[in-house]
Amino acid sequence: MTAVATPAAAGATASVRRPGRGRLGGAGKGRGPKVPLRPSQRRNRRRTVLSALAFLSPWIIGFLVFTAWPIGYSLYLSLTDYDIINAPTFVGLENYVRLAGDPNVQLALGNTVVFTLLQVPLYVTLSFALALLLDKAGRSMGFFRTAFFLPRMTPPVAVGVLVLLLLNGQDGLLNTALGWFGIDGPNWTTDSAWIKPGLVLMSLWTVGGSVLILLAALRGVPRELLDAAKMDGAGFFRRTWHVTMPMVSGPLFFLVVVNTIDGLQTFTEAYTAYFGSTGGYGNDAALFYAIYLFQQAFQFFNMGYASALAWLLFLVVLAITGVQLLVSRRVVYYEADR
Repeated sequence: MTAVATPAAAGATASVRRPGRGRLGGAGKGRGPKVPLRPSQRRNRRRTVLSALAFLSPWIIGFLVFTAWPIGYSLYLSLTDYDIINAPTFVGLENYVRLAGDPNVQLALGNTVVFTLLQVPLYVTLSFALALLLDKAGRSMGFFRTAFFLPRMTPPVAVGVLVLLLLNGQDGLLNTALGWFGIDGPNWTTDSAWIKPGLVLMSLWTVGGSVLILLAALRGVPRELLDAAKMDGAGFFRRTWHVTMPMVSGPLFFLVVVNTIDGLQTFTEAYTAYFGSTGGYGNDAALFYAIYLFQQAFQFFNMGYASALAWLLFLVVLAITGVQLLVSRRVVYYEADR
């Protein structure tokens, strides 16, 4: 006897499959009268809650002491005039009015945004290209995976020193290599137009971590989809564009968000190369926002003004991340949403 699927039966099936939304799994209204717990059950529930809080307490205490309290205190300091030595003096929104008219804030913010716009697309594209190559490496994948990740272990301060050594306009390794092909390389470390591109190039030194993330995502792409596209006559680039990239769009979006936030907070490499004590020299083209914030806080001891700068950076990062999340709803594919 053949079973006939009726709308009522389909609705009942849907309600069973989606607990919490349907009638059977709905919370509150669809349930029967509440049965009071026995004393032993209440003790067990209380014991379970206390155990969970005990396990969570290290994180809760750490979050309150090292995250929530500093965030709240920095908001308070942003409304004060504070130089570490004397007690904070409440000045209201004076620091925010000051930063709105500070030309160095506009310069540093502009340098940071330009660097991020250059670095993020190049960083993610190179990571994806290297991951595609590694995916075809066969038995040698382990060696190349380690080789790509090793530069990630280099301290950012060392990368800042390498900027001066490798990108030296006179005898740097990069310009020497360009000279082999008859190309006269620019002055990467002194020409204002080439300082940010040079720092972007050096940031690619640590691309190995992102390569491993994308490689793991590529290993999860269903091979039957690629085989079906290949049988339909799709070449490598069409399979990559129409099959592989949509299937790994989640990790790609993650890398875009993380590297955007990281780019907006760029500090160590540029500070070491141009403002540190390694023979570097200040240059307006390398004055990133985090460097200017650091200078205000720990060189000029304008803690209140530096806190206001930090909150402006927080709002900028929050706004950009919010826009990226909105865009991701249209371009990022998640298997769990299907």
